Amino acid sequence: MKIKIVNKSHHNLPAYETVASAGMDLRAFIEEPIVLKSLERTLVPTGLFIELPVGYEAQIRPRSGLAFKKGISLVNTPGTIDADYRGEIKIILVNLSKDDFVINDGERIAQMVISAHEKAEWMEVETLNDSERGAGGFGHTGTK
Repeated sequence: MKIKIVNKSHHNLPAYETVASAGMDLRAFIEEPIVLKSLERTLVPTGLFIELPVGYEAQIRPRSGLAFKKGISLVNTPGTIDADYRGEIKIILVNLSKDDFVINDGERIAQMVISAHEKAEWMEVETLNDSERGAGGFGHTGTK
C-alpha cells in the first residue's frame, strides 16, 4: 500500500524495523529537549503529515521498551489518525514513573500501525440473540 507523506523533520521516514513488524517508530521533532516530569503529559510534534486512503486509520501506540523501562506511555492509546486528517502527527506522551524523563530530538517516542476498518451500520432491534457469554463482563470468567 502506498501512502502519501510530507516529512518536515530532518529524520528518516518511519520504517518497519523487521520483516514481520506491524508498527513503525515515530520520532520526536523538537528544537530543544523536553523534560517530562512525573505524572506530567506533553504534546510532541513529529514533523510528519499523512494522507491515508478512505477505509484506513493510523493507530498511534506506546513503545513497549519506553513503557517498561521508563514508564512512558500515551494518554489516549491507541490514538487514531483518520483518513481525512491532514494536520501534523503529534504524540501525547505521559510520564507514569517517579523520575523525570528527557525527550530529545530524534527520540523514538511511539509507534504507528496502519489498519483497515469497516463502517458500521446500526440495525435497531428490540432484543439481541443469546450467546454463551451473555451479559458477563469485567472478570466474569475468574482469574484462573
